[in-house]
Amino acid sequence: MKNLRNSVSLIGRLGQDPILKDLSSGKTVATFSIATSESYYNSRGERIEDTQWHNMVAWGRPGEVAAQYLKKGQEVAIEGKLIHRSYETGSGETKYITEININSILMLGGKKSA
Repeated sequence: MKNLRNSVSLIGRLGQDPILKDLSSGKTVATFSIATSESYYNSRGERIEDTQWHNMVAWGRPGEVAAQYLKKGQEVAIEGKLIHRSYETGSGETKYITEININSILMLGGKKSA
């Protein structure tokens, strides 16, 4: 059970192509978002689709692989850990962000057709 601490598993579709950055420290990082969707019927019988967006961060080799092979609309399974952080904007405003630090990526299907 120890490995279950702060563990996140999601299946969703990429909202954009991954963006790969080379940092001055020599590390590489890829960022992108995925959407997870579920649908249900409300009390009036109307079908409701609920989509949640998740910010992804992949460091090192997983980030390089993501940038090389993943494309917008592609379905993937992600396993990682949840990170909460804050930063200050140029105007002094504090912003808070939640993201998933990726441990592994599994490509599931082709691109979703329009």
